[in-house]
Amino acid sequence: MATNNNGSSGGVATTGTFRSNIGEAGSSLKQAAVDTGDALKNAAVAAGEELRVGKANLKADLADSALASIAAAELAGGAAREQMDQLMDKGRDLLDSAAELVRERPLVSFGVAFAAGWMIAKMARSGGNR
Repeated sequence: MATNNNGSSGGVATTGTFRSNIGEAGSSLKQAAVDTGDALKNAAVAAGEELRVGKANLKADLADSALASIAAAELAGGAAREQMDQLMDKGRDLLDSAAELVRERPLVSFGVAFAAGWMIAKMARSGGNR
C-alpha cells in the first residue's frame, strides 16, 4: 500500500475545506433566516393594509345598506299614509251615505236597526246556554 508522505497535511486541507463549507452553509442559513423574516414582515404589513382596506369597504357597504333601508322605510311610510288616507276617505263616505239614508228614510232605518239589535241579542242569549 502506498502511504502519503504528507500524512497530516491532507487531513488539514480536508478539514479546512469542511470548515469553509460549514461556514458557507451557516452564512447561507443565516441569510435565509433574515430573508424569511423580511418576507414575513412584508407579508404582515401587506395583510394589515388589506385588512384596513377591507374594513373601509365594509363600513362603506354597511353605510350604503343603511341609507337604502332608510329610503325604503320612507317610501313604505309614504305608501302607508296614502292608503290610510284612502281608507279614512272611504269611511267618511260610508258614514255620509248612512246619514243620508237615515235622513231620507227614517222609519226603514229604525226598523233595520231594531232587527239587527234583536238578532244580536238572540245570538248572545243562545251562545250563553251552551
